[in-house]
Amino acid sequence: MAGCRGSLCCCCRWCCCCGERETRTPEELTILGETQEEEDEILPRKDYESLDYDRCINDPYLEVLETMDNKKGRRYEAVKWMVVFAIGVCTGLVGLFVDFFVRLFTQLKFGVVQTSVEECSQKGCLALSLLELLGFNLTFVFLASLLVLIEPVAAGSGIPEVKCYLNGVKVPGIVRLRTLLCKVLGVLFSVAGGLFVGKEGPMIHSGSVVGAGLPQFQSISLRKIQFNFPYFRSDRDKRDFVSAGAAAGVAAAFGAPIGGTLFSLEEGSSFWNQGLNHTPRITLGVPYLLFCSMSATFTLNFFRSGIQFGSWGSFQLPGLLNFGEFKCSDSDKKCHLWTAMDLGFFVVMGVIGGLLGATFNCLNKRLAKYRMRNVHPKPKLVRVLESLLVSLVTTVVVFVASMVLGECRQMSSSSQIGNDSFQLQVTEDVNSSIKTFFCPNDTYNDMATLFFNPQESAILQLFHQDGTFSPITLALFFILYFLLACWTYGVSVPSGLFVPSLLCGAAFGRLVANVLKSYIGLGHIYSGTFALIGAAAFLGGVVRMTISLTVILIESTNEITYGLPIMVTLMVAKWTGDFFNKGIYDIHVGLRGVPLLEWETEVEMDKLRASDIMEPNLTYVYPHTRIQSLVSILRTTVHHAFPVVTENRGNEKEFMKGNQLISNNIKFKKSSILTRAGEQRKRSQSMKSYPSSELRNMCDEHIASEEPAEKEDLLQQMLERRYTPYPNLYPDQSPSEDWTMEERFRPLTFHGLILRSQLVTLLVRGVCYSESQSSASQPRLSYAEMAEDYPRYPDIHDLDLTLLNPRMIVDVTPYMNPSPFTVSPNTHVSQVFNLFRTMGLRHLPVVNAVGEIVGIVTRHNLTSEFLQARLRQHYQTI
Repeated sequence: MAGCRGSLCCCCRWCCCCGERETRTPEELTILGETQEEEDEILPRKDYESLDYDRCINDPYLEVLETMDNKKGRRYEAVKWMVVFAIGVCTGLVGLFVDFFVRLFTQLKFGVVQTSVEECSQKGCLALSLLELLGFNLTFVFLASLLVLIEPVAAGSGIPEVKCYLNGVKVPGIVRLRTLLCKVLGVLFSVAGGLFVGKEGPMIHSGSVVGAGLPQFQSISLRKIQFNFPYFRSDRDKRDFVSAGAAAGVAAAFGAPIGGTLFSLEEGSSFWNQGLNHTPRITLGVPYLLFCSMSATFTLNFFRSGIQFGSWGSFQLPGLLNFGEFKCSDSDKKCHLWTAMDLGFFVVMGVIGGLLGATFNCLNKRLAKYRMRNVHPKPKLVRVLESLLVSLVTTVVVFVASMVLGECRQMSSSSQIGNDSFQLQVTEDVNSSIKTFFCPNDTYNDMATLFFNPQESAILQLFHQDGTFSPITLALFFILYFLLACWTYGVSVPSGLFVPSLLCGAAFGRLVANVLKSYIGLGHIYSGTFALIGAAAFLGGVVRMTISLTVILIESTNEITYGLPIMVTLMVAKWTGDFFNKGIYDIHVGLRGVPLLEWETEVEMDKLRASDIMEPNLTYVYPHTRIQSLVSILRTTVHHAFPVVTENRGNEKEFMKGNQLISNNIKFKKSSILTRAGEQRKRSQSMKSYPSSELRNMCDEHIASEEPAEKEDLLQQMLERRYTPYPNLYPDQSPSEDWTMEERFRPLTFHGLILRSQLVTLLVRGVCYSESQSSASQPRLSYAEMAEDYPRYPDIHDLDLTLLNPRMIVDVTPYMNPSPFTVSPNTHVSQVFNLFRTMGLRHLPVVNAVGEIVGIVTRHNLTSEFLQARLRQHYQTI
């Protein structure tokens, strides 16, 4: 286990590489927050990497800045605007593709089944109709499950993964081209297969993938397709475009460009405090997000309106889901969309919606944990069988409920509402989607009308149908839909949650309206308004969004007067649901063990300082280090950044000539070298770790001086020690018992940070010089050459470095970041957290008053679980 490089399973702590169970001492369990009382809680995993959002201000980057002028700056801005526009257009086209084929497959399925039901109602062969419906649904769901087997990240809505990515966590595979293809094809099959899922949520993930891949003009899946496009070659730019793609996905799904922009800020941005409503501080900027959202909306609107109406350029269908116009009938003089008295009912509905949402999240979390323990460890075929089982049960319930539980209701001769073509189209869709299954003439089956229609048509029925739905039918429909949607979300198919939540909540709201009108006698109530408020209450209770969801619903209804009731309902639903548990997306983020950083820390955490949470055991490099030392460090650690330090503060003046660092660890006399090497070896043995400097190699050279140096191939020895066991960071005895302060905090003068990717690039390109030469003879790399391998830098374990001389020296000072953000050891945790999160950092060095680095803070040191464990440890020491 000590030498295994595999990650640990987040729930059972088994190693995914070697199959051995990890054992920890009680002290380690306390530090990690994994106590016996919390054994069922899933801890943040340490194998998730962070994004390098902070700019590395090194010499190659400064050279780029020196050549930058106003002309190049304007060109850069123009390219960025064009890329943002292209992301919006491509996201709109993806939405058009999904919508077209979902409509095609759904019309084919319901057309065949409806004809069969009408014929078999007279002949008594309804079992054949059920088999036909099962054949369609099982086939579509099977195809969707196969696509998820190809790319497992394509399962679900993708919103939790996108939220993690925008929070700064690099979730593997979520923005790859293969993920996009599997997501798009899988969601149209899962929706056409009759599962209680939506296509709007996966549109957000699809837009994010487009935003991540399009500005790169290359793909891992299509390696031969590459263009020389030097712009946007960093995690900083990539994450900004992912944010724009997510906004475009929301805009295309709901026809809500402003809502999409706010969604990207509220749910994804790490730089906006939603509690204080501070101005967003994102590099890409709100105008870019809004422009991208507008591009997606109008692209989808242009093509959908032309295809469905045959009138190109009419712009009448802004999104995949539109609620139509809410307007009382001209014949009903008592009707009002809503009144001041209705606000009280809306508040109560918000409370109920929050309770229902909390119940939904609780049940879904338990199902997800059950799947993690009993389904995911088994062969992948079991996941396909589970999806088919859900499809089978859903299809049988829908068919039997429509045949047995539905009531035959009298059709109402409603007048047309409005004169515009879009409203006429909505009215025609509502009237044409009425199902008369198992009912005599001039009546319709209310249960079949809700079940035997696409979900968007069922929502329009609840919002705009003048005919009545039986309270019993609405109650049964809500219960069945609630349970089946809860079971479905989490199976191995691409699936969204927005539309199922809206439909479930709309049935709840329509039921409340029927009760108030029929049993209390409130004749002024407009059923469509209560259906909309019910949809908002349930959706808000599940996802816990407020600002962006309010704007999305307003833009989907084109009715600004609904702003106040929707906002009040969503806020009440969120407050009620938060009293019991988190939102559904935050729950699934936690189940994946992603180290997501919240908006802020708890007040109690200010009892801790940076020195309480930092990692004091550092692996560092010198300004001038031999290749053999760099290879050893990179192959025996998994760190992604290394402090660049010098050890002897007394001779600091000898290291500084101008602003160029020249380490004398090579020019020291042999006795001085051996003395310092022995001190470090003694310290490393007490830590039970390996020395991470060049001194160990020099000491080894002295010890082995009996053999001729030219006969030793040190690099070959390191290649043979490729799987050297990792250092044990948790000694058997407490550090306070054996270590002195000098051993714990060695005098290491901090000069900068250098990334693992930068060190690997320097080794691959042979950037080094010999001991007999000056560092000025070392080859220089440009900024473009340093970023050429982005985003897939080579792995140090896969490189063949036998051609390099291990005794050559690498000068890392031109490529390190000499001015990263740092904090003092006495800085309060809240200040550390705010700096880390708002600036999008990956590493935060802790430097004392005399410039010595004493520790480093990463994302894992700021997770809620880690801080809680440290706080418990703090209380024990008081």
